[in-house]
Amino acid sequence: MFTVIEKAVLIMGALRFLSASIEMVAAMLIFKFNDIEKALIINSSLAMVGPIILVVTTTVGLIGVAEKLSLFKISCIFLGVVLILVGIKSR
Repeated sequence: MFTVIEKAVLIMGALRFLSASIEMVAAMLIFKFNDIEKALIINSSLAMVGPIILVVTTTVGLIGVAEKLSLFKISCIFLGVVLILVGIKSR
């Protein structure tokens, strides 16, 4: 009758909704200001939000499955996230 949502899944979904809401507000602000300099400032601000949400969401997910994964697999996942962030910053 009722579906129980795991706590980690609920937090991960809420973080993604928060991220999407921030992106939508930023898009509306870009249209509202209608100025390229302000649009670049807003867009640059979003570059900080994305990686933070990625790391926090991945951390919450890993904590949720920590008992099911070996330490090696968890380390590989964290290394992958770090490599993603390094790849983003090196452009």
